[in-house]
Amino acid sequence: MSEPAEAVEMRAALLRLRRATGIPITFGGMLHDARRLRIAEISGARTNALHGLAICTGHGLGGKSMALSRPCAVTDYQEARHISHEYDAAVSAEGLRSVLAVPVVVRRKVRGVLYGALRRPVALGDRAFDAAVAAARDVEQALVVRDEVRGLLALAREPVAGLGAWEEVREVHGVLRALAPQVVDGGLREQLLAVCGRLAAAGGGSSLAGAVALSPREVDVLACVAAGSTNAAAAERLGLRPETVKGYLRAAMRKLGAHTRLEAVVAARRAGLLP
Repeated sequence: MSEPAEAVEMRAALLRLRRATGIPITFGGMLHDARRLRIAEISGARTNALHGLAICTGHGLGGKSMALSRPCAVTDYQEARHISHEYDAAVSAEGLRSVLAVPVVVRRKVRGVLYGALRRPVALGDRAFDAAVAAARDVEQALVVRDEVRGLLALAREPVAGLGAWEEVREVHGVLRALAPQVVDGGLREQLLAVCGRLAAAGGGSSLAGAVALSPREVDVLACVAAGSTNAAAAERLGLRPETVKGYLRAAMRKLGAHTRLEAVVAARRAGLLP
């Protein structure tokens, strides 16, 4: 079974935060229910004191950050008066003094917390603060993509007749194709691409099916073009440069024997590459 994408994203964000700022220890975790988080990812620890620690909303620095849905910090954890101290034993065992906690918030709901800490009572500067917020935003964006993919997959798995007009089918296909490269979870990405193939096949590709081999990115660009996107809009949707989109489109048109964008889309549909 593949590792949960949330864990992969959190671990990567913590490593980026340490490398960008020199903060000696970063850690964090995702909420398992509406009020409880478990520290599951740690970078730079000297002990196991923090690993698996359950943080409740409103308790300690992280719990305060969860309750307020905003970053919180203390210069000296043990002496801080504006937080509760349920977790002092674990914090002391790791030798932490100055600590920053940043919530991971998706659609106004806290989904996790990312921490950075020093082993001396020195205020974390703006550079560390901004880097921690940016790291949390990276995790948030990954979760947004994952949530959107799950919703679209659920819609796309319904019988095609239930999706309404073919234009809606084609729009879902195009969005899924654009999201696929952003999905970290390999298993989920494979599911996504398999559903894209199902949607494309549902269009009833003719005898040309299998006769044309386009690269995944060429299909992505054609899916955007089929949805009415300009090269600039397709580039923004796919995270590419407009010149790169033009290159993929020219290559696809050449392989399909098409002279215009419309001809390319029609040929791709006949080949079963687009719905």
